[in-house]
Order: sequence, then C-alpha cells, then structure tokens
Amino acid sequence: MNIRDLIQTANANLLRSKIRTALTIISIFVGALTISLTVGITSGISSYINSQLGNVGAENVLLVQPAVDQSISSGPEEYKEDEATATVNSPFMMPMVTTDDIQKIKSQANIAKVTPVIYPSIEYVQYVDNSKYVISASSFIDGTNIDLVAGQIPNNDSQELQIVLPEDYIETLGLGNAQESIGKILSITVRNTASSQSQTIDATVTGVQAKSLLTSGGASGNTALLEALNNAEKDGLPDNLKNSYIAVATQLTNADEETIESTKTALGELGYSAQTVQDQIGIINQIINAITAVLLFFGAIALLAASFGIINTLYMSVQERTKEIGLMKAMGMSKGRVFILFSIEAILIGFWGSLTGILASIGIGKIANNIASNGFLKDFTGFDLTSFPLTSLLPIMLVIMFIAFLAGTLPSRKAAKQDAIEALKYE
Repeated sequence: MNIRDLIQTANANLLRSKIRTALTIISIFVGALTISLTVGITSGISSYINSQLGNVGAENVLLVQPAVDQSISSGPEEYKEDEATATVNSPFMMPMVTTDDIQKIKSQANIAKVTPVIYPSIEYVQYVDNSKYVISASSFIDGTNIDLVAGQIPNNDSQELQIVLPEDYIETLGLGNAQESIGKILSITVRNTASSQSQTIDATVTGVQAKSLLTSGGASGNTALLEALNNAEKDGLPDNLKNSYIAVATQLTNADEETIESTKTALGELGYSAQTVQDQIGIINQIINAITAVLLFFGAIALLAASFGIINTLYMSVQERTKEIGLMKAMGMSKGRVFILFSIEAILIGFWGSLTGILASIGIGKIANNIASNGFLKDFTGFDLTSFPLTSLLPIMLVIMFIAFLAGTLPSRKAAKQDAIEALKYE
C-alpha cells in the first residue's frame, strides 16, 4: 500500500463507526474553536493597535518624570525643605518635575529639547452661551501624529492659543460639525489655586481628532495655550510651585534604539523614569497577551481531553479489527505500514476537528465583526474585532494534527505489534 492508499483506507475505517468518530472530532473541534477564536480576537485587536501605534509618531520623544519608589512604605519620610515642593502640587502626592530637574535633563547627551507636559485642571469649557462642560486637555507633543477629520494639528511655535478637540466633543459643545468648528473660539475656565477665583481663556479650535482607542484621552493644546492655562491656575503661587510639572517631553537628536536606551539609562541613574509613547501604549498589548494566555490555556485543556478521546477511539478500533490486522500482516503488510495506517487515522481526526473548528471560528468572527462595526466599534474606523490570517491558522491546524498523532501513537504501536497468527485466532 502506498501513502495514498493508506489515507483512503484510514478515512474509510473512520467511517465504520460514524458516531464514535464524530464525537471524537467534536472534542477536537471545541479545542480548535477556542484557540482559533482567541488567536483571531488577539490578531484583530493587535492589528488595530499596531496600525494606530504606527500613526502615533514621536519616535524620538521620551516622556520623563521622577522615578517613584514602588517599595512598601516603612513609615513617613523626614521633611526636607529643599525637596518639599516636589509633591505639594500633585493631587496624588507624586513627585513633580521642577525647574532644576529640567536643567539636569537638558544637560544630558542626545537631548535636543525639553518641553513641560501640562495637564491643567479645567473647571469647564463653553462655546458662546451654550451649556458648560467638563473636559480634559494636555500638551501637544511635537512629532506626534494626530488622525484629524478636519483642520490641522496645534502649532507649538505659534503664539495663538490653539486647541484640537476629539470628534465626539464637537456636537456636544454646540460647535456644529467637524468642518464648521474650525476657527471657532472656545472659552476655557480654570480656577486659580491661590485666590480660588475663576479665569477664562479663549482658544481657537484648529483641528478635530478622529476617534481612536489609543488617542481618545481628551483635547490637545499648543504650548501657548497650555502655558496660559497653567499661569492662570498657578498665578500667585511661589515660583517653585508654579514651575512644577507632572512630566516633561524630551526630544532626542535621533530615534535609533541605541540612543533611546542609553538616554533612558542615563536619566534612570539621575532618578528619573523615561518612556517612549510606544512604551506607554505597549501596556495595552501586555494586558491583551495576559488575557490571550488564559484563553489559550482553556483551549489546551480541551485538546488534552480530546487526546484521551482519540486514544480511546483508536484502542477500540484496534480491538474490533484484530482479525483484520492479522489478515493484513499475513498478506505481507509490515509493522511500519500498520503503524502508519492507524497514525493516519489519528491525524485525520485531528485534521477534521481542527478544520471544522477553524471554519466555525471564522464564521463566528465575521458575525462578531458585523455586530461590533454596527455597534460599539462603529466610531473606530478600520477596527475589526477578529482577524484570521493564514499564517496564524495553519500553525494551529498543524499543532492539533501533531497532538492527534501523538495521542494515536500508543494504539498504533499496539496494532503494529499484533502477531498475525494470534490475531487471526482472535474471537
């Protein structure tokens, strides 16, 4: 018998006990469905994140802030007057970047520019006499790409007070549509920390940002606007409190990995933590990978249970076909050929189980994509909840077929070791 004949014979043998074979294939199907759906969801989310990450830009920018001691507290620290301002202005008692810190950071090699990152405490915003709304805003970092549906990014070299708003803010604030909002004046009110008096600053809407999972954290303003808001909020405070920031953005002379890592190390030795924008967004990937690992674990358990099903199915098959095995050996079939025949049966069970599981997951994935794109993901252009690249599906099939082969090894060996004469006598 050649390989083709062995495959045809193995397939015909599986059809002898249709119900038993079908139940074994279903057990493989469950594991394959779980694993392929998990891989599909992970691939879909990762593909979207990677595409968004590629659009973020700012590859040569490090966000720097004082390193925070993560060790368990052993009690209150001694008060030091020269360091007291480091935490006074932080609502979460986190260390702040001071003017002295900025000078230290500027003095490091490979750092071309240092810009404070300001997160003003906005009391409310208002367009003309419309309702007042609470929003968040932060400094626009040079080199960052913003996916705009209208207008342009903030210009940090301009003295005009500029702001870019998320797309879903426009209608709520009464600015019309995205295109109509460009050039309109938005009033931003902050409360002065020293006097508790409110002060309003007008900013021009220069752009509208498309909705994205990675860039939906609020509005972005240019340096002139953020400095104006910061001064209005902290006017009257001592200079050491007024000129303190949660973080600073440092632009490096180039974006190669060696420069980035060496700069991180140098800043770390000075007591600062430094991350690229990609590092911060990478936390999302870590969460996704953790969830994926858990789901793959459950899929692996299902495949382990299915392996015992394959062993049981083939052992019963060997038992039922003892005389047939003896006849095949008596006609000259070698032990190796018998082993291969039963191994092919195991592999075919893995093949049909994995194939049906993958096809079912693709079908479920398409339904999920349609529901998501018309529902909770309708505002996120290009986001497919599931994606099934062939490079991911093919390895799943091969691994499952290999597991099936391993599971079939014991009954296949038993069949191969059958003595022809004893097998023919078997009742």
